[in-house]
Amino acid sequence: MSKTKQDEALSSESKFRWYAVALVTVAIAISYFDRQTLPVAIAAIQRNIPISNQQFSYLQTAFLLSYAALYAVGGRLLDRLGTRRGFMLIMLWWSIACALHGLASGFMLLLGARFLLGMGEGGAFPAAVRVVAEWIPPEERSTAVGIINAGTAVGSVLAPPLIGLVLLHSGWRAVFISAGTLGLVWVVWWILTYKSNSLTLSDNTVDARLLGEQLSFGQIISIHSVQAIVFAKFMSDSAWYFLLFWLPKYLYDARGFDIKQVSYYAWIPYAASGVGSFLGGYFSSRLLHRGYSLDTARKWALGLSALFMPVVMLVPLVPVQLAILLFSLAFFCQQSWSGLIMTLPADIFPLSAVGTVSGLVGFGGAIGGAIFGVVAGYLLGHGFGYGTLFVLVGTFHLIGFLAILLFAGRIQPLRSTDLREIESRV
Repeated sequence: MSKTKQDEALSSESKFRWYAVALVTVAIAISYFDRQTLPVAIAAIQRNIPISNQQFSYLQTAFLLSYAALYAVGGRLLDRLGTRRGFMLIMLWWSIACALHGLASGFMLLLGARFLLGMGEGGAFPAAVRVVAEWIPPEERSTAVGIINAGTAVGSVLAPPLIGLVLLHSGWRAVFISAGTLGLVWVVWWILTYKSNSLTLSDNTVDARLLGEQLSFGQIISIHSVQAIVFAKFMSDSAWYFLLFWLPKYLYDARGFDIKQVSYYAWIPYAASGVGSFLGGYFSSRLLHRGYSLDTARKWALGLSALFMPVVMLVPLVPVQLAILLFSLAFFCQQSWSGLIMTLPADIFPLSAVGTVSGLVGFGGAIGGAIFGVVAGYLLGHGFGYGTLFVLVGTFHLIGFLAILLFAGRIQPLRSTDLREIESRV
C-alpha cells in the first residue's frame, strides 16, 4: 500500500473509532432498558400474575444465572466468531427474549423469559470491550469504556418514564414487545454499518495475540490478576444488581411510591450513574495523559470510586429527597468503578483473549448479583428490613478494591514472555 493510501486508511479508521463507540453505547443502553422493564412494571404485572418478594428475587436470579453463564461462554464465543458477527447474534437473541415476556401468562413463563434474556445480554459487555480493544488506543480506552458504560444510565434513565407512559396507556405486555422491537432495529443498524478494524492499535505484539488465542480457560483463570479482578467484580456487582433491581421496589414498599412517582423520581440515580461512568473513565485517561503509569491511573480512579459507596448505609435514615441524593452518589461511584474495572481486560490482555477475560470478569459479577439477590429476598421475607441490606452493600466495593490492591499486581499489558510463562506454568 502506498503512503498516501495508508494515510487515507488511517484517517478513515480514526473517524470510525468514536462512531463504533457510539454504536455500542446505544446497544448497552437498550440492554439496560430491557432489564429494567420488569422492575419498573412489576406493580402492574402483579395485578395479573401474583409475585411475592421471594419470587421477585427468583426472577432476578434466573436472569443473573444465565447472564453469568453466557457472560463467560459469550466472551469466549466472541473471541472465536469475531466482534461483528458475535454481537449481532447476541443482540438478536436478547431482543426476542425481551419480547417474550409480554406473552407470559404465569410466573413460570415469566421466569423462563427472564432466563432467556439473561442468556442474550451476557455477551453484551465482552463484545463492547472487544470493540474498545479493537478500535481505541490504550490512553483513551477508559474514556471509551466510560462512555459505553454511560449507556447503562441512558437506558435506566429512560426506563422509568417511558415504561410508566406505556403502562398507563397500553399495559405491561406492550412494554416488553416495544423494547424487543427496539433491539431488532439496532441489529439492522449494526449489520449495515459496523466493520472490523484492519489496523493494529494495541501495543501488544502479533506474537502475543497468537499466544493469547492458545490460552485455555484454565490457564487464564490461573492468572492472579484475573482472579483478583473477578473477585472484585463479584463483590461490587452484588451491590450493583441489588441497587439496580430493587430500587423501584424499595420506593414502592418502603417509601409508599406509586407508578407515577417512580416514573418521576427513579430516573435521577440512573442519570447520576451515567455521569459517573464518563467522569471515572475520563479522570483515569487524564492521569495517563499527564504521565502517570497505567497502574496508578486505574487504581487511583477505582479507589476514589469505592471510597464513597458506603453512603448507601444512610438511605433508610433520611427523608426521601435526601435518600434519592444518596442513591445518586452511590450510582455515580458504582458506574465509575464499573467502567474502569471492565477496561482492565483490554489494558492487560491481547485482543485475542479480551473477550474471554471480560466474560470471566462479568461472570463473577453476575454470580455475585445472583447470590445476593436471593439473600436479599430471603432476608426481606424473614423479618429483616432494607436497612440491613444497605449496610451490607455499602461495604462490598471497598472489599473488592482491597482485593485488587493486594492480589492483582501491577496493571500493565502482558507481553509474549508473560504469556509463555503462563503456558509453561499450567
